Amino acid sequence: MHTGCEHEHTATISKADLVKQLLALLPADCVLFEAEDLNPYECDGLSAYRQLPWVTVLPNSVEQVQAVMRLCHQYQLPVVARGAGTGLSGGALPHPNGVLLSLAKLKSILSVDTLGRTARVQPGVRNLAISQAVAAHGLYYAPDPSSQIACTIGGNVAENSGGVHCLKYGLTIHNILQVKLVDVTGELLVIGSEAFDSAGYDLLALITGSEGMLGVIVEVTVRLLPMPEQAQVVLAAFNDVEKAAAAVGDIIAAGIIPAGLEMMDKLAINAAEDYAHAGYPRDAEAILLCELDGMRADVVDQITRVQLILSQGGATEVRLAADDTARALLWKGRKAAFPAVGRLSPDYYCMDGTIPRRHLPLVLRRIAELSQQYGLAVANVFHAGDGNLHPLILYDANKPGELEQVEAFGGKILEFCVEVGGSITGEHGVGMEKINQMCVQFDALALTQFHAIKHAFDPQGLLNPGKAVPTLHRCAEFGAMHIHHGKTPFPELERF
Repeated sequence: MHTGCEHEHTATISKADLVKQLLALLPADCVLFEAEDLNPYECDGLSAYRQLPWVTVLPNSVEQVQAVMRLCHQYQLPVVARGAGTGLSGGALPHPNGVLLSLAKLKSILSVDTLGRTARVQPGVRNLAISQAVAAHGLYYAPDPSSQIACTIGGNVAENSGGVHCLKYGLTIHNILQVKLVDVTGELLVIGSEAFDSAGYDLLALITGSEGMLGVIVEVTVRLLPMPEQAQVVLAAFNDVEKAAAAVGDIIAAGIIPAGLEMMDKLAINAAEDYAHAGYPRDAEAILLCELDGMRADVVDQITRVQLILSQGGATEVRLAADDTARALLWKGRKAAFPAVGRLSPDYYCMDGTIPRRHLPLVLRRIAELSQQYGLAVANVFHAGDGNLHPLILYDANKPGELEQVEAFGGKILEFCVEVGGSITGEHGVGMEKINQMCVQFDALALTQFHAIKHAFDPQGLLNPGKAVPTLHRCAEFGAMHIHHGKTPFPELERF
């Protein structure tokens, strides 16, 4: 069992005294400290990494969050913020000597401005619930991770989540205006503004995707979009994965920006079909799902052009969803792909690399080669339009050494993504999972700058320690960086 811990924080208060002080700040049912109550919080969606928290708190208000942060700062206790626990990089892995701060009870939609097309929401509001709440006004919230039925907006901001429609409508950062943040000392900060621009440095972009390392998100103002007049989905089947990958580039090169452009290989197709009965062609080596939306006349024109591009690109079948019900069913299969693949194997490891679209065929070929080399099957299901890969490596954690093989395999995929000009993450974050590959993507100067930002917000390294940004010492041990005198100017962060 991996804990991923590389921290040296030691408790400056006994657990009994901490619990006593927390109970003075929060109702009794908001403070969990017995092992059986803590077990549900030992990991997030990346269950290969587990660690029981010392104490878990579930505040009911922003003021209670502030009070908890002040107490933890007083005793120099680590704090790990947690949303719905659907993250896939170990970002919410607890600290054994710290407080796990769950935002689950802050789940109110505070206000909706239909004229300004914004909504103010608390961090525990589910992604899908925002769109459901404003649907009667003809509005919706665009980012739609596959876990949108469960994941929360606070976690979406912390990881800068995307989803199947991020190709056209952007990631979380492109769909929020303002964040309220409680810093490590318990002070409430307002980042951004409810207007379309704000003065000063773009701290909103800094906070979005910061993985709980700079503060605790307690409120988000999101942008809302009008529902498109028309939306249609084309399914294209291919007898060759590389042909499907090449067709993705052909669509974008034609000047067409789909709302979503997703790809699944044969293993993922059949798993999703068994699970969701979406009507996917089982004999295809790969399928593309291409959604076009907007004004009706524009969609009709683009659909015709996309169908021609797919046919000329070697598609063996091109099918247009007949109506909204058929369209929803095609997307149901794609969004169910992760749990569907989970039925094929005791465990799977979900990767999250991003590459330039032109290298899709090359990278998929390399993943297939690595699959043979490591003797582990891979199901590919991903946001093809923006080159965000999600290879799912199948394995059995009960087999000795197999988890280590999977981690090595996954590392090789991410390192190849960097080699072709891409990134080690697109939307899942770094967390614990990709921290070694950060040493591959960034040099000592860049990592030192990351530490400087962390130090500015959190001088003692109390917020989510040991995650996302590796120490230079760790990178030297990993073999990805040669250090002579290379320590950061912040030795208090260097050990975490």
